[in-house]
Amino acid sequence: MDNDFSKPQRESAFGIIVMGVYTAFQIIKGTFFIFVIAFLKMQIKDIIYVLLGAVVIILFSFLLAYLRYLKFTFFLDKEKQEFVVNKGIFNRDQVIIQLDKIQQVNINQNILQKIIGVYGLKIDTAGAHGEEVSIKAIDETSAYNLKGHLLNRKTANEAQPEIANENHIAEETPFLRISSWTLFKVGLTSNYGQSLALLAAFFYTVIYEGRQLLDAFKINKDEIQSTVTGMLTIVTVFILIACLLAVLLVINLVRTFYKYFELEISQHKDTLLLSSGLIAKKNTLISPNKVQITKYSQNYFQKKMNMLNMSLRQAHFGQSKKGHEMQGNTLEIPGCNPIERDELLKMILGEAPLKGKTFIPDWRFLNLPIFFKLVMPVSIFLILAFNIPEMKPFTGIAIGYFVIGVLMIYISYKRHRISVNQDFIIKKSGIWDVSNEIVKPDKIQAITTFQYPWHKGVDVGHLSLHTAAGQIHFKYGNYTAIKKLVNYWLYQLESGNKDWM
Repeated sequence: MDNDFSKPQRESAFGIIVMGVYTAFQIIKGTFFIFVIAFLKMQIKDIIYVLLGAVVIILFSFLLAYLRYLKFTFFLDKEKQEFVVNKGIFNRDQVIIQLDKIQQVNINQNILQKIIGVYGLKIDTAGAHGEEVSIKAIDETSAYNLKGHLLNRKTANEAQPEIANENHIAEETPFLRISSWTLFKVGLTSNYGQSLALLAAFFYTVIYEGRQLLDAFKINKDEIQSTVTGMLTIVTVFILIACLLAVLLVINLVRTFYKYFELEISQHKDTLLLSSGLIAKKNTLISPNKVQITKYSQNYFQKKMNMLNMSLRQAHFGQSKKGHEMQGNTLEIPGCNPIERDELLKMILGEAPLKGKTFIPDWRFLNLPIFFKLVMPVSIFLILAFNIPEMKPFTGIAIGYFVIGVLMIYISYKRHRISVNQDFIIKKSGIWDVSNEIVKPDKIQAITTFQYPWHKGVDVGHLSLHTAAGQIHFKYGNYTAIKKLVNYWLYQLESGNKDWM
């Protein structure tokens, strides 16, 4: 059954439950420790007021959800090729999305939506606000039919897209499946930085909230600190480090399985469907021509296991601030083998790119990083160490830091390459994880070249390729060769008629 999206319609009434629970959860999460302190410090007879407050929050959340449900409508303007959403309780907002600006459509289902029997639909664009629309509750048939209308753009006089079997799109035979064993290997060999950041954020939250509780109960912090210090010995420190590494490994495995469990990729007409998720299933549909930069990376252990990680980077959104990257849409595909990588590259780029002429950086690539990151800090430390006896035992650590740093910068220099042919630009970089970023010349939006004044005599300069998904840098290359490349790419852009989107 096809849905008539030309008339304004609301979400499923079950959306009231979804939005109500979400609003209540956000409020309770923000006031959780206030409730904890209230329970611990208040007398039993006063706890009833805390419970009444929680009930009021829940009732208020569902009232807001009901009002949002009444005011939220959406429809498809086929003549103007626009998707229009009206929302807002007190301040009415109208969001108008041009269909050709839609980058991907995500159809998700979390635990609550799965219990109720509805889906969530999110539309990502390359506009200033990124995720323009989020529909909290819609039935499966309507979700996939709406997705079909949004991604298969037709004019008003053309036939409707053939979407009779859209609600069964997930049942199409995928050409790529990531097994649980592969995910286990991915969890063991990658993404440790993200897991470490997550663990650090957790400990920071625990310490911060713990201090709040100590202040609330007026507990002596010095006594606790002296007790903890007395318990720490060399053996316990090593045990704590081992436990930390084990926790880090477990977190990494849990994150990998939670996000990428049963990851499948299938092709449907001109789009790719990515489906994954352990508890909250996520279905993402993207058009290959929306992908700006295709990247694959591999470290030593992954190379031995014959697997690699891929990412598809689409246009960034949001306003750029100094020192901050704009937010973007990046789809991760972990655990591919080289054959699957080539198949994906053919679907996204039209063919598996071959490396052309390779440009390497000048040896001056090493100078500034070694001086500012190694020579300067180590020299300052050694000067302090010779004047402060307490710091002398750590001199060996400083020397080890210097040696390891020089080795890492040298490896980075040896792997910093850019390969250019008629159809593709491939940037290679990395120390542990070696990555290859692939971009087509028609995706370039701007080109920047520059050189330091002291490098003019040796003909060394830098290159930056600006795309809608970020920048690709090549540093300390031959400046004459860089200018020739720029002229060649500008000629390709001016003589071609391809659109970056």
